[in-house]
Amino acid sequence: MIVTIDGVAASGKSSVSAGVAQALGVPYVSSGLLYRAVTLLGLEAGAALHEPAALLDCLQANPPRLEALASGNRVWLGQRDLTPDLHSTRVDRGVSVVAALPEVRAWVDAQLRTLPAPLVAEGRDMGTNVFPHAQAKFYLTASPRVRAQRRAYERPEDVAAIEAALTERDRLDTVQSAPAADAHVIDTSELSLQGVIDAVLARLPAR
Repeated sequence: MIVTIDGVAASGKSSVSAGVAQALGVPYVSSGLLYRAVTLLGLEAGAALHEPAALLDCLQANPPRLEALASGNRVWLGQRDLTPDLHSTRVDRGVSVVAALPEVRAWVDAQLRTLPAPLVAEGRDMGTNVFPHAQAKFYLTASPRVRAQRRAYERPEDVAAIEAALTERDRLDTVQSAPAADAHVIDTSELSLQGVIDAVLARLPAR
């Protein structure tokens, strides 16, 4: 079985996906980490993030590898663990630009489709584009203020500034991020993490 969990930035996709995957005993896949890895490598190479050819050159020279486990995802570049650097502010600022490039999206999608089922996949368009045949699809949302408050727990930044950045990220991600027609939409604003996980598990087809 493939379960897709899409949603807006900071809606809890990664935490929910990890919890659902652990409950099912299967790996979860964080597509966003690959986009962040491409962004980081582009920044480190001094490439223009809006130029797909420059980014693809970086990927062909040194392709990052996603390690998808139920306990968490990591991205490797050879023996270097890129994961600790993928949630920096500079990557946050550039990842929407990178993720909007069709050439980069095609590269990421190809990496994801090589992963064997069963799995839980989270991102922006897992249910609409990458795994349209998934047996269960979900889309998470929450108000920008709630999402900003959650992210403020993770990094020492002002809530208002984070909210403004998330609102802009929502605008940039509009093309990629939309619920699949057959997805269950869950507003996580008033739910705990476990509450969202339980809501997803309750809506899965009989296993």
